[in-house]
Amino acid sequence: MNVTAALQKSSITTREKVGLAWRLSLPAILAQITTILMQYIDAAMVGQMGAAASASIGLVSSSLWLCNGVGSAATYGYSVQIAQAVGAGDIAHARSLYRQGLIVVLTFGCLIGGIGLAISGSLPRWLGGAEEVCRDASAYFRVYMWTLPVVMLQRFVGSSLQSAGNMKAPSILNSCMCVLDVIFNMVLIFPTGMFTLGPLRFYLHGAGLGVYGAAWGTALSHIVIFALLFYVASMRQHELHFEKHGSFRVQRHDFRRAWKIGVPIGLEQAATCGAQVMQTRIVAPLGTVAIAANSFAVTAESLCYMPGYGLGAAATTLVGQSIGAKRKDLAKSFSWITTFMGIAIMTGAGIIMYFVCPYLFRFLTPVPEVQELGTKVLRIELLAEPMFAASIVANGALVGAGDTLIPSIMNLASMWGVRITIAAILAGTLGLTGVWIAMCVELTFRGIIFLIRLGRGRWMRKMQEAPSHG
Repeated sequence: MNVTAALQKSSITTREKVGLAWRLSLPAILAQITTILMQYIDAAMVGQMGAAASASIGLVSSSLWLCNGVGSAATYGYSVQIAQAVGAGDIAHARSLYRQGLIVVLTFGCLIGGIGLAISGSLPRWLGGAEEVCRDASAYFRVYMWTLPVVMLQRFVGSSLQSAGNMKAPSILNSCMCVLDVIFNMVLIFPTGMFTLGPLRFYLHGAGLGVYGAAWGTALSHIVIFALLFYVASMRQHELHFEKHGSFRVQRHDFRRAWKIGVPIGLEQAATCGAQVMQTRIVAPLGTVAIAANSFAVTAESLCYMPGYGLGAAATTLVGQSIGAKRKDLAKSFSWITTFMGIAIMTGAGIIMYFVCPYLFRFLTPVPEVQELGTKVLRIELLAEPMFAASIVANGALVGAGDTLIPSIMNLASMWGVRITIAAILAGTLGLTGVWIAMCVELTFRGIIFLIRLGRGRWMRKMQEAPSHG
């Protein structure tokens, strides 16, 4: 049974709901896990060049998240409407929203990318980076900004496919993107010669571009996968298919609703990622080893929380289509089912990670000091995985209902009011350990308030605000 069939039934059992949520989320979960596994290899490649190379990428990572986060406003503004239109059976409107979204996302991408290029030379110094890492950090950030419009379009097209109920294509192609990233990185990062990666040793014909090559490897992989996703969505997906005389003109009423849905998300992402930039600023004076350990710990932990984002994507689709079909009962059920699934999976992943993380750090970096510090701080944060899961998946469900303003304020207050405040206090005495204690406390607090928001049910009022289709 697919989502459309479920929406047409007068009642379905809890077992059927769980099965539907699992089938819809599994491709996204597997893709997220594959993505992280490939990022491990990516990080290990850069790690072979030493702590300074890893620190140069880690220094600007939060700024890249900031740019992507601001751009997500346009993506969610239109993809949530697409899910609701598909749920209501209004395919013509879903196709129109997809075409409009392409134009709006491209415009946003060019604007944000242009600003990023303008500040790329000064950004690492603003973040407090040492001279040994600033040059490579600027180069990495600059290349990414050149390709940001394509990156944002790729994510919008993938999100639109998911909103239409197609989780498989974006999941498979995003996994392929990671494989391409590894291949491009191998060729572009290292010079020609014998290459060692874990137990593997082989001869490589490489360009020897270092961190600059890592940036271009990532950029090229995004470009290739965007082209494939665009073909699938625009030519093969029924709900999004380009019509012969379809207009790309942005409609005022659709843009207003996209603005209402997306702007709170964009502002929240900007504030949240801004907090991460501030966290980087707090970590930077702690030294190159701390920056590298912080970056690798974030990469290692992502294997635990990426399944949560896969379930969050499924929750957005399930709740969004239920809202569009005016099925309040299904929207509520799917929100709780996916949230509890996320808590269970991420809790299990956190337990496993606690024991295996020392071995992961040995794979990611050859520097013993980075391995030891990274393991120490990651184990602290793993205590927060259950509530971190609750915040991720519950937020995905709320987004599907178009409830974005209050959750965005909640994320903002949690990041700035709890994490940054505690990190600033503890970093001076406990160093990087204090920063990750702050992260653990904040993620736990965030999960609790999102469960409260979901439980109170006020977000269900968005059903009355959803437009009629027909």
